[in-house]
Amino acid sequence: MSGRVPRGDGGKPGRKPQERALRRKEALLDAAVALLGEGGFTAVTHRAVAERAGVPLAATTYYFSSRDELVAQAFAVLVERDLRLMRDSLTRACGDSLDELARTLVRTYASDRGRQLGLWELYLQAGREPALQHIARAWTDGWDDIVRTLLDRSGHPCGRSEVRFVATLVSGFWLEHIVEARPGALEQAADMVTRALRAIST
Repeated sequence: MSGRVPRGDGGKPGRKPQERALRRKEALLDAAVALLGEGGFTAVTHRAVAERAGVPLAATTYYFSSRDELVAQAFAVLVERDLRLMRDSLTRACGDSLDELARTLVRTYASDRGRQLGLWELYLQAGREPALQHIARAWTDGWDDIVRTLLDRSGHPCGRSEVRFVATLVSGFWLEHIVEARPGALEQAADMVTRALRAIST
């Protein structure tokens, strides 16, 4: 026996077990995110997450000290992914005219209703659980930043009041559409957002 420590990838001791642990935790978070989209806040339990991830039940309590911690981290992942998707889709699809900008803004959420239901449910839950509030604020701040970038790039006023006005208006339409799913709602919302953009530009 040489007495040398077994080495993982890259010549660093213990790297492979650490990578496996990271992959297992990511699998658990992915499972929690999927369950939030499918069944909402109440669907996320240690047992359901473990079954979805294909790992032993004990793994959830090993990586997450409580269900609250699991939900909070899943919420953070949802927000991060949502903002990334928003930035990518809006910067690619957004046109120069008021109508194009408005339609791009209001249609962004229509593609994944389950994800948005999960996000909004957790956003409202943050009103009851202070531990979730900083994640909810990160979502709002990230969306404001996206709106500010789009307004600036399109040559519209992008001060704090204009950004908050447009971001809050669009968010309200999103929430109404996600919950009520009324026919023609997106077209009506786009018309209202066009009027709002015209108002801040005059």
